Amino acid sequence: MDRRPLGRSEIVIEPLVFGGNVLGWTLPEEEAFSVLDAFVDQGFTAIDTADVYGKGRSETILGNWLKARGNRDAVHVFTKVGSEMAPDKTGLKAEYIKQAIEDSLKRLQTDYVDLYQAHKPDPNTPQEETLEAFDLLVRAGKVRVIGASNSTPEMIEEAQTLAVHKTLTRYESEQPEYNLYARQTFENGVQQACIEHGIGVIPYFSLAAGFLTGKYRSEADFDKSPRGARMAQYLDERGKKILGALDTVAERTGATPAEISLAWLLAQPGITAPIASATSVDQLQSLIKGVRLELSEDDLKLLTQAGE
Repeated sequence: MDRRPLGRSEIVIEPLVFGGNVLGWTLPEEEAFSVLDAFVDQGFTAIDTADVYGKGRSETILGNWLKARGNRDAVHVFTKVGSEMAPDKTGLKAEYIKQAIEDSLKRLQTDYVDLYQAHKPDPNTPQEETLEAFDLLVRAGKVRVIGASNSTPEMIEEAQTLAVHKTLTRYESEQPEYNLYARQTFENGVQQACIEHGIGVIPYFSLAAGFLTGKYRSEADFDKSPRGARMAQYLDERGKKILGALDTVAERTGATPAEISLAWLLAQPGITAPIASATSVDQLQSLIKGVRLELSEDDLKLLTQAGE
């Protein structure tokens, strides 16, 4: 199985990151352990969460699982800071980051995280202040590698320049929204900036909140899951064209639309590993098939053109 480095760091991961946003939401703790067990049993190691998911519930469940299995050293734990936990607990100021990491470590029941990410840009805090705060955490051994999310090309350039000029730990990863449907923001500068700086890319919403599974074909399908209400934004002419292309490739390959969508993502330049969630072992097995699927050039071209 192909393994890829996270940026220029020593962290090397398999081409699938488990999306921990479902932990405690659509995946209760009593069922989460079996899904996480199946994930690592297949040789995967990276699990992405955030303090804000369930207001700490996701991190807590992940921490309980790590403790129960005693496998902390065999798992790469990714978490994030910056989204609002409370009115006075938000953003990327140094003092807040200092407290937020301690809260996350406590919930995760560990003394370090492998990747600590800025969840979103903070217009009220200079990037230099944030990088300095992250740098202190790396030097203290509480964080191995740092990353950013939802950055613009300009933010990426600024952060990389600051890291060099101020001798600070640099961002080794970027977490953008990117999938067959949502392409413009990433492909319009962010992708190239990440490639030029050797930054790993771990896209979220890899399946467009479930739209690319193919189970949402009309408004009548919106009640199929808690995410169904989001599907209206995707079910336009372009979305229908993408579903049609996925159906065509599915007929050729025997793979599901979700599997094909993940295979397309991994074929794009600069992508390290997509983040995808599963609420059952069966769903997880399908995701794994997707990241192991190799599409033909004709199939990749058809899918790419459908989303343009």
